[in-house]
Amino acid sequence: MKNELFINTNRRFFSGLWRKVLLFLSVFGPATITAMADNDAGGVATYSIAGAKLGYPILFLLPIITLLLAITQEMGMRLTIITRRGLADLIREKYGVRAAVFMFAALLIANIGTLVTELSAVKTTSAIFNISPIPAVIAIVLVSFVVITRGNYKLTQNIMLVACLFFLAYIFSAFKAQPDWGLATSNLVFPHGVDFTQSYLRDYLIIGMGVLGTTITPWGQFFISSFASDKKIEKGKVGLSQIETYWGAFLTDFFSFFMIVATAATLFVNKITLSSGEQAALAIQPFAGKLAGTLFALGILNAGFMGLVVVSLSTAYAFAEFFGVSGSLDDSFKKSKTFYFLYGIQLVVAMLIAIFSQVSLFQIAVLTQTINAVALPLVFFYLIKLTSDRVLMGEYANNPFQKWFSIICSVVIVIASIFTVASIFF
Repeated sequence: MKNELFINTNRRFFSGLWRKVLLFLSVFGPATITAMADNDAGGVATYSIAGAKLGYPILFLLPIITLLLAITQEMGMRLTIITRRGLADLIREKYGVRAAVFMFAALLIANIGTLVTELSAVKTTSAIFNISPIPAVIAIVLVSFVVITRGNYKLTQNIMLVACLFFLAYIFSAFKAQPDWGLATSNLVFPHGVDFTQSYLRDYLIIGMGVLGTTITPWGQFFISSFASDKKIEKGKVGLSQIETYWGAFLTDFFSFFMIVATAATLFVNKITLSSGEQAALAIQPFAGKLAGTLFALGILNAGFMGLVVVSLSTAYAFAEFFGVSGSLDDSFKKSKTFYFLYGIQLVVAMLIAIFSQVSLFQIAVLTQTINAVALPLVFFYLIKLTSDRVLMGEYANNPFQKWFSIICSVVIVIASIFTVASIFF
């Protein structure tokens, strides 16, 4: 009798646990993909340069950045699930067409600049694998286009989740570098282990703000909102989506930790400076071995692919919502021509600039960061206003802590964007 009772209790426990797992998997995807896509090729470059220039102490910022990313993306996710509409759609309705046009124009220009950066990283990194740069750029653009136009929401989400697994390459690269793990992990709590000169502190402030600015972006807010809307998550599952948002934020900076450790343990220790992420893949080879460099380069190519798909989609989604046209990955090409056309034309324009233009990447980076610095505070102004609106959000509106904490976060992010631009100029 006792055995039978024990067996029935276990069955009920595992049955209930399995139902909870299935419920979580039903909402899993948007937040994780959005957060991981923040580690695009430009993000990898920023983290690599931070590790090479500043060493382990820059790791102190990661827990703070993770919290900021989780809070801001949770707001966008919650807004969409409760209202059943995307952020761009609500901005157009509440604040008018003029605001929609301005926000979209800023997003489009900045995103094109980001896409050029992604393709430039692919172009440079392909040489490590003895692949001709121009065919490599064309190939990754074609794959990115086919994945979206010939698939659907579920296929796209699954491909992006598989791509997330390739970030494991940074873990292997970090272990091959044989870092001081005690020093690395303790710097998550407080920065130490270097000589904090005036010059170092200045670099720490500027590069640290750049690290924050590259992780929390305008396109990330529009993408998580629209991608969650396209998934059609039910209102009753908002709690599970919030859990996934926090998980996604943790995961993205978990891998960022290993990017920084890999370059800090090899390049910072040996006083080798970087100007790009692709250089890191080659520079760490003499210290961590060819396999570590190859895996690091593979991670950059994968990050470039994720960046191409997600950033391009964020623009297409935003256009569909801002201007009220059809736009869903489950729609046919015929039904959502404008959506798919805009997605593809961005890739083509960015590809042509990356291959043929004589404009320096420095100038593109300056333009992109400047536009992001202007657009980001506006995005968060709208986001905070909308999620604090009790008529719109009901019981799911921001409480006083969420509202004011997010305002403080927004101020920090604005400062990050400004310092990122300043670091490029000076």
